[in-house]
Amino acid sequence: MNTSFLSFYTKVRRNFWHAGFYLFCRCTLALGFIVAGWVKIIDERFASGLAIKHPMGAYLEALHHTGFYYPFIGVAQITAAILLLIPRTVLLGALVYFPIILNIFVLSWAVRFEGSLVTSTLMILANLYILLYNYDRLKFILPFSETSLKYDPPLTLRETENNPHFKKNVPLRLNFSLDSIKSPLVSKKFPWGFLGIIILTFVITMFASNRLFELMPRNNYDDCVSRLESRTPEQAGFDFCNCIHNQGKTLDECLKDYEKIN
Repeated sequence: MNTSFLSFYTKVRRNFWHAGFYLFCRCTLALGFIVAGWVKIIDERFASGLAIKHPMGAYLEALHHTGFYYPFIGVAQITAAILLLIPRTVLLGALVYFPIILNIFVLSWAVRFEGSLVTSTLMILANLYILLYNYDRLKFILPFSETSLKYDPPLTLRETENNPHFKKNVPLRLNFSLDSIKSPLVSKKFPWGFLGIIILTFVITMFASNRLFELMPRNNYDDCVSRLESRTPEQAGFDFCNCIHNQGKTLDECLKDYEKIN
């Protein structure tokens, strides 16, 4: 692996603020799946207020009637969430979490469901951050042509005090705590550049979710009609909303009808 990346990775793992953001990502991702998973375990339809004629509503309704598969998804989500909250199983939790949130991400964009366009995108990026934060362990399953891979577990601050061979250029296993603030081994430099990337990513995601598609089903007919883009021909836009919410046709069918009129 490139030495510049390893140097950057070490700085991240020794930074107090990155440790805080890492904890934030773990907790928020876990909370999201605990809530969503519990709904499935108690056998309630997720997003029950969404009409069955809506593309996502039709999918969720069908998913709700898949027998024990539906609560199984809930169990998988809560399992991933619990694993994320336990420090020793964070990487395993992130690996279990990733394919589930990737599926939600692709589904949301495929059916243009605004309810999770932004959240699923940000959740998958947070999941990737957790995976990269644990690169020291993840590297063993990545297809890198390293001549030798050696695992040196990152030390805690307490372990560094009793280790005479401790090197100052290796990653640390930090907690977002008062001890980390006091330790001279932990960088307190605020990562302004990283914060800028987070803000830019959020803005781009918000913009893309609202402007990438000319037509969006929205959550109901009135919302669909009231938020038609100015670039959308009025009659064709109304017909599209009617096609989705009143006629209950698929998104592809309604888009084809729209293209014919337009």
